[in-house]
Amino acid sequence: MTFAVASLAALAAAVAWANGSNDVSKGIATLIGSGVSNERAAVMWGSAWTGAGALAAAFAAQGLVATFSGRGFLAEPVVGPSFLAAVAIGAAAWVFFASKTGLPVSTTHAITGALAGAAVVAQGAGILHWSYLARWVVLPLALSPVAAIALLHAIFPLLRRGLARVDAYCVCVERRSAILPGGAAALRVVVAEGAVLAAEEECAASPTVAGRLNVLDGLHWLSSAAASFARGVNDAPKIVALGVLSSVGLGISGVPFYAAIAVAMTAGSLVGGFRVTETLARRVTRMTPGEGFSANLVTSLLVSAASLAALPVSTTHVSSSAIIGIGLHRGARAVAWPTVREMVLAWLVTLPAAALVAAAAAALLRA
Repeated sequence: MTFAVASLAALAAAVAWANGSNDVSKGIATLIGSGVSNERAAVMWGSAWTGAGALAAAFAAQGLVATFSGRGFLAEPVVGPSFLAAVAIGAAAWVFFASKTGLPVSTTHAITGALAGAAVVAQGAGILHWSYLARWVVLPLALSPVAAIALLHAIFPLLRRGLARVDAYCVCVERRSAILPGGAAALRVVVAEGAVLAAEEECAASPTVAGRLNVLDGLHWLSSAAASFARGVNDAPKIVALGVLSSVGLGISGVPFYAAIAVAMTAGSLVGGFRVTETLARRVTRMTPGEGFSANLVTSLLVSAASLAALPVSTTHVSSSAIIGIGLHRGARAVAWPTVREMVLAWLVTLPAAALVAAAAAALLRA
């Protein structure tokens, strides 16, 4: 039993790693696509805030744990680590595959499909509460892309004028120095250093400016942090649900187990988060910093609201749809539709693919 519990914990960590490698892109792609950041800095930024969100989920989004441990849409709870192990195998296998091919897919979809596949093998198709599944899982997942595009189109015209004004300013770090007398041994020392808000032209012309950050770029970094944090809050409980049994058996339940999942998500983001990020950042549509900020704002608002309401929306669908919405706002020709078709196909295949892998794993483990 100890080996089974440890194996289940390792599989939950594998799902967290896979989630990090695929989903870190959802909060940082706009930073790269709009030219605000390079890939390495953006991935490190998104990974840190994802980990922080995953830790915060221990206090803010525990309602999702019950949903993704099978309660609600299973007529009877399936007991034993082999069931959750099969679910973890199904979800992790598909998300790993998608990350390797650069396709942004939904870990939420993958876990849902894997739960259904393993449950059918364990007790038959009658175990599934199809109405509950449709209402609390399929409906939010289906409506979230539409909501993301609609919200982007609603708020971007309102934000555009303000963002244009903000873009004309920067925060400058001024450094003033003085020369201490002493002949040949004169010393130059810094006597004052501080940040000031000024127009871009003034910052560029001032000889005392040691560094500067455009205000809109700074807001873009903050919106990326908010989107990454919200993603961590929304995704961590779903993965924790797969390891609840093992966490109790290993004596690391509660916040320590959330911390372990957060570490695995962060590590997966840092190691494997580049390929999917490239797809969302450069292969869907062109974007400006203002448009990227708006897309991140939409993502963080919708995902945070869903997490607080214990609705299992897909951060992948929300963030990807917000980026597609940027292109649609410019016109249909601004969107790279072949890339979008690949993404949508991956979204549609995720549920049945994860279900089939989990069903096969459940059959093997039962045998």
